[in-house]
Amino acid sequence: MGAEGPTFSWFVASMPEQKTNLAAFGGVAFPISLAIEGPIIMLLAASTALCKDMISFLKVRKFMLAAAGGLTAFHILIAFTPIYYWVAESVLGVPADVVEPGRVGLQILTPWTAAIAYRRFLQGVLIRFGQSRMVMYGTAVRLITLLAALNIAAAFGELSGIAVGTIAISSGVIAEAIFARWAVDDILRNKMPHRADSADPINRASFLAFYLPLAVTPLMTLCIQPAGAAGMSRMFDVNNSLAAWTVVHALVFLARSTGFAFNEVVVAQTGRPYSREILNRFCFLLAIGTSSFMALIALTPLADIILDRVFHLESELVAVCKVGLSIGVIMPAYQAYQSLFQGRLVAAKRTKGIIEAVAIYVGLSLIGLMLGAYYSTMTGLYWAMLVFVGAGICQTMWLGIRAAQLPKTEASVQA
Repeated sequence: MGAEGPTFSWFVASMPEQKTNLAAFGGVAFPISLAIEGPIIMLLAASTALCKDMISFLKVRKFMLAAAGGLTAFHILIAFTPIYYWVAESVLGVPADVVEPGRVGLQILTPWTAAIAYRRFLQGVLIRFGQSRMVMYGTAVRLITLLAALNIAAAFGELSGIAVGTIAISSGVIAEAIFARWAVDDILRNKMPHRADSADPINRASFLAFYLPLAVTPLMTLCIQPAGAAGMSRMFDVNNSLAAWTVVHALVFLARSTGFAFNEVVVAQTGRPYSREILNRFCFLLAIGTSSFMALIALTPLADIILDRVFHLESELVAVCKVGLSIGVIMPAYQAYQSLFQGRLVAAKRTKGIIEAVAIYVGLSLIGLMLGAYYSTMTGLYWAMLVFVGAGICQTMWLGIRAAQLPKTEASVQA
């Protein structure tokens, strides 16, 4: 999935008005869409932990459908009404030439939240019943659909880069959701028991007590995306910062992607023999490997090859992206440890520590961005990346403290 962002950036960067379209996506359409979908991001972890039988599956599905419908309505309210202009101009403060392209991209991304809610819910079931390979196949379907849609949409010469890119992204997530439904069919028909003998029955109160901290966690984190765009819009070198942010975020996300996935692995594997030692060892290797990959991209001549020859970025954007990527080298390493600690807390159903850690991250990020908007004289992207890295390290440390407080027996209880 991490390949989606670089593919989008590469394709849009090859079209006319490169800087405007990249800024419209990275500064408006993408961060707003991410913030809206925040409450359903952790459906993957919740589904993995809770969908042991058909009764639990139906209860979690009911919540997923209600959440997806409500959030999609909220997306429509922002994208298709004058509220958008207040968000883009007053809250985010993006440049005038980015406002309308951002609106087009946000409107096209309307199916995004519902499709992601549905497929993450079903992917949790696949992971729970040992079919994680089907998740990989679904991601391949998403990427193939993205590439096909990019080329088909680009054939219509009147479409802008932001329109072509967001059509492709929406098509990809819809295709992946359809594939997930097909992949989970055998489990629902033949492998999922009606009621698991060892399962604690879930009700509305117990589910909300478990899930609400998980839902608030990514919501708070993803709100930092539009906050970052708003902060950079009030700092030095606005257009280059917002345009470069699209590329930098995509490449950093690519390096962090296996770290994100590690969260569900920890939830699913906790409680198995020797899992604690194996997960610890794997996390260390994952942290070293992913940050080394990030360093290879950011700190070697490969950076010029990727940014100049692959993405065909303007020379100013290349320089800004290289510094931003260099600051983000440590991000994949601490992401691996965040997933290790967070997965253990989810498996033990002690999700309060997760929201505490995210509150630390969000609070420090907002303070840092506010200070940057008033006092920073450096390029906005550089300041924002430094703020995010510092806040992310603090978040990881707090998760580690909370995970260490779990009794060894509790930390190893199967969710």
